[in-house]
Amino acid sequence: MDMVMKLGASSAVVIFTKSSCCISHTIETLIRSFGANPIVYELDTHPNGKQMEKALIELGCQPSVPAIFIGKELVGGANEIMSLNVRGKLKQLLIRANAIWI
Repeated sequence: MDMVMKLGASSAVVIFTKSSCCISHTIETLIRSFGANPIVYELDTHPNGKQMEKALIELGCQPSVPAIFIGKELVGGANEIMSLNVRGKLKQLLIRANAIWI
């Protein structure tokens, strides 16, 4: 779990995905559309992917991907990101995390 938290805090936006997950790709595209450049860890190709996936599940991510950290905090998965976007709060969260500048 420490490794996931450390990686999640390593950049303004960090996304844990799987290469075959279309929802992960959609969330990554949404975040990039604001001008953010997230660090992306694909668990199915990462050497420690299985351990990281287990840690994400322990942190409450169900399903385990996508899992998004913004501003060094675990925001959650696709539902949380889409909800923030619909409410107009995702952009402000990205600005506060210094992931984008206006």
